[in-house]
Amino acid sequence: MSIHQPDLNYCNECGSSLHSIVPAGDHLPRRVCTACQAIHYQNPKVIVGCIPQWQDKILLCKRNIEPRHGLWTFPAGFMEKGETSGEGAARETFEESGATVDIGELFCVINVPYVSQVYLMHRGVMRTDQHHATPESSETKLVSESEVPWDEIAFPTIYHGLKFFFADRAAGKHSFHTLDLTVKPRNPAKREISEANNTPAT
Repeated sequence: MSIHQPDLNYCNECGSSLHSIVPAGDHLPRRVCTACQAIHYQNPKVIVGCIPQWQDKILLCKRNIEPRHGLWTFPAGFMEKGETSGEGAARETFEESGATVDIGELFCVINVPYVSQVYLMHRGVMRTDQHHATPESSETKLVSESEVPWDEIAFPTIYHGLKFFFADRAAGKHSFHTLDLTVKPRNPAKREISEANNTPAT
């Protein structure tokens, strides 16, 4: 599949201009410096997150930023250099909800090649029931499965992660899940997936 990423224009090493060529021994075009020949790779982004649990409920956040402003998610964001996926998930949870969590096992990996992203999702247990709105979240709330606003979930990755989580809970087990979302939903007016039409975009 062809993935479009914005072209880099200048070399990070020497500042000279870049051009697209297939380097010797490679199989894809790369941005290569015209002066020092440094190769600039553009790789997928890693998103880390967790589903924070407090007793029989989970914590959701209402997005206060784009994309999908005003829709619901569990805490997740870009992994930073120098941290594990669990550390990143705990950091994102605190940044988005003010909640502190003990991170559990990785339970879900979702590949989204049409935006060149990989989601790593952990289970998490809140240390207290404290949480609050933040600059990234206009509202946070603890919900039971029946209270999840399924038609207001921000992204397909979040929707399917929640479905995996609750299916495991119903079965009384901890499973590991993988999913490839390879087709971008067409022209979502507000959300990319709905409980009324929840066929996975695979």
